[in-house]
Amino acid sequence: MKSLLVFLLLIASFGLQAAPCPEALDHNRKPLASDAEVNLCEQYLGKVVLIVNTASKCGFTNQYDGLEALYRKYKDQGLVVLGFPSNDFSNQEPGTEKQIQEFCRSTFGVKFPMFAKTNVARGTQDPLYQTLALQAGEYPQWNFHKYLLDRHGKVVKSFPSRLEPGDTKVIKSIEGLLAQR
Repeated sequence: MKSLLVFLLLIASFGLQAAPCPEALDHNRKPLASDAEVNLCEQYLGKVVLIVNTASKCGFTNQYDGLEALYRKYKDQGLVVLGFPSNDFSNQEPGTEKQIQEFCRSTFGVKFPMFAKTNVARGTQDPLYQTLALQAGEYPQWNFHKYLLDRHGKVVKSFPSRLEPGDTKVIKSIEGLLAQR
């Protein structure tokens, strides 16, 4: 936060204006089982971001392994995976945030950032997911839908739930964005 303030003061001293935050990252969110808030723009602008709506009792729940593998393999190159648990589809994320956090850590070793439960389905969607869906041209139809954002915070791809995180289409898209500076 202090470095952001110094940066903004430096920009102001030269009469420049900071670029506005891209709409897809212009949101504050609470990390899972936390009261603190994270500004997605401050934390993740400049990174390649994969946003996924998750659920602990879904047929696709084993995708946590693939998501964590992507995060570990590419995080030093600028990828971040952001998980947003959702109970929108067939009550497949019924637990408390503490229960979800414990499940993700103990069962799948999840270390990528996870956030508070979020509504993602069309009609009840959180503003973040409304923005993602409008930019991608589609809302999640089920758990583990993936949105891929470039380093400028723009949605460039959307992957359906059935597409595994380790699928060639996902990996090539991520590697292509990571190669761009």
